[in-house]
Amino acid sequence: MSTLDTRIRQRLDKKLQQLNTIRPLNPSQIQKLREQLEIEMTYNSNAIEGNSLTLRETYLVLQEGMTIKGKPLRDHLEAKDHKEALDFLYDLVSQNQHTVSERLIRQLHQLVVRETEQEWAGKYRNGSVIIGGADHTPPDAIDVSRQMDDLIRRFKKNEKQMHPVELAAWFHHMMVFIHPFFDGNGRTARLAMNVILMRHGYPLVIILKNDRKKYYRVLQMADKGNGAPLVLFIAQAVERSLDLYLRAFGKIKEGKLLTLAEASRGTPYSPKYLNLLARAGRIDASKKGRIWYTTKKAIEEYRRGRLRRR
Repeated sequence: MSTLDTRIRQRLDKKLQQLNTIRPLNPSQIQKLREQLEIEMTYNSNAIEGNSLTLRETYLVLQEGMTIKGKPLRDHLEAKDHKEALDFLYDLVSQNQHTVSERLIRQLHQLVVRETEQEWAGKYRNGSVIIGGADHTPPDAIDVSRQMDDLIRRFKKNEKQMHPVELAAWFHHMMVFIHPFFDGNGRTARLAMNVILMRHGYPLVIILKNDRKKYYRVLQMADKGNGAPLVLFIAQAVERSLDLYLRAFGKIKEGKLLTLAEASRGTPYSPKYLNLLARAGRIDASKKGRIWYTTKKAIEEYRRGRLRRR
């Protein structure tokens, strides 16, 4: 049984189809979007793990080669390593050489921690680890190789049965559940998730630092057997990236993005109720920072859908 809500699946499929109809995309626009998303993902993915560089500082380190006064050397190295891993990911996708395998996972990890954990880059851990603030205890080191091998076998089976977004969320969870490396598991899992999504035509997907608490919460829920909240969380991140691309290429014309307070005016719904709908994925909405945005058209489609179900 699918854990991806039907409404969201239909929206994602429709938006991906829209994106596919305008391919091949303009190379110069694609390059600008790629650079923007690389910086944003590097910043957000590293910040989730405690990196202190701001988005602006990450840009300066990656694009200008600057050293940020007062910030640790490790934080600079993590930013540069993550960009190298993203460049590797894009090259794989462009060459259509992106089969998910243990070798690929190790390669991504090796790049992510190349300058900060040189001894263990690309190598499975040989000792126990504890995930701070989580109830889950990862498997013993002796079981890591076997569980990773089993994960790849299950992935190949699930690939034929799951929607790509659901598959990516499941694989991401299993990666951090096994926690195969001493460090860099989250960053590697988010990159691996993107390999799965990008091979199906989705743009780069970013988990926002501002959503870190919710991100950890839905991962913990998945640890306990409830994967639906994580699938929803990843689906909303996928939709955010699809919207970014479609807007950049002028393919979203349903009106101006409004805050929920603005969008609620003249409707039967309060901003609080719209917030609940947005977080549940029941209206087409996207998040920038900590603020949700939607359109009048999205609210009208939700209202019509409710009337049809009566």
